Amino acid sequence: METISPHVSVSLIKSLSSLLVSKMPIDKAEWEGYFDESGHLVKSRDFISSNILDRGLDPAVRSEAWKFLTGYYSWRSSHDERLTVDSMRRKSYQALCNMCDKIQPLLETEHRDFMQVRSFINSDLQRLYLRDAQGYAIVDKKQLEKILLLSYVCNTDAEYQQGFHEMLLLFQLLVEKEHEVYWLFQFFLQKTEHSCVVNIGVGKNLIMLKAVIAFMDPIFAKHLEGKSRVVQSLFPWFCLFFQQVFKSFDDVWRLWEVFLMGMPCRNFQVIVAYTMLQSVRDQILRENMGGDDILMVSQPARSLVCNTAPPTPANQ
Repeated sequence: METISPHVSVSLIKSLSSLLVSKMPIDKAEWEGYFDESGHLVKSRDFISSNILDRGLDPAVRSEAWKFLTGYYSWRSSHDERLTVDSMRRKSYQALCNMCDKIQPLLETEHRDFMQVRSFINSDLQRLYLRDAQGYAIVDKKQLEKILLLSYVCNTDAEYQQGFHEMLLLFQLLVEKEHEVYWLFQFFLQKTEHSCVVNIGVGKNLIMLKAVIAFMDPIFAKHLEGKSRVVQSLFPWFCLFFQQVFKSFDDVWRLWEVFLMGMPCRNFQVIVAYTMLQSVRDQILRENMGGDDILMVSQPARSLVCNTAPPTPANQ
């Protein structure tokens, strides 16, 4: 995998076209054909990665495939080995829950940050409202609270970011079992911490985005510089990995599975952010926008799929 530099930005932006144009996704029959009778892969990981980048995954495949993409399962494992791993992860999750229950009274009295984080989580969950076509709630808020608190207790360095509840929701909707929800979320955060964790990677992403804009579109860069800290105001895109940008969960899953495969390069999220800005560039310049206005106009509920390639650089 290569790291983004201005000199490779043009080709990477063009590579977005394969992600944006709708194609037939990998369905269940094709996915099962990637494995032999023992459950070992018969296709290379590079082959699968290229197909996921180019076509994406059918919803019927996603719950199983994501266990490989996140690292929940090894790509080299057999069916029997995966059964063993799943049992191990279930037991490990239960042990973590038991540990958290035992130390929670101490955290409540001695760890002020714990109480603050729990307050943030409760506040976030109160605003979460999702029902099916019949009006029944499809969100298990108690499970979300439990996993978010456990996630924080097990990794206080990463901190709790407001909006994590919406990210976790996508994993709750993706798989059925509680331990699967927890571990997929943890592995996702580990794979993306240098991009989406505020005190680890978000600042680096913003610096790279500013550099890409300056190289690709100097006129636009000059406008943004004149508005002061505009690029910094886009941090929600990175810390929530664009979860709030698109209008459907399928679009977010589609984007995330590309990130998880590490294709077409490291820090591809910076190119995604640049392309989103370019899609409303003319409006931003015409209306002399800055700050929160740019954030709002850049991320209305949108579809990931379109019929055209991403915009070309202004100076090309």
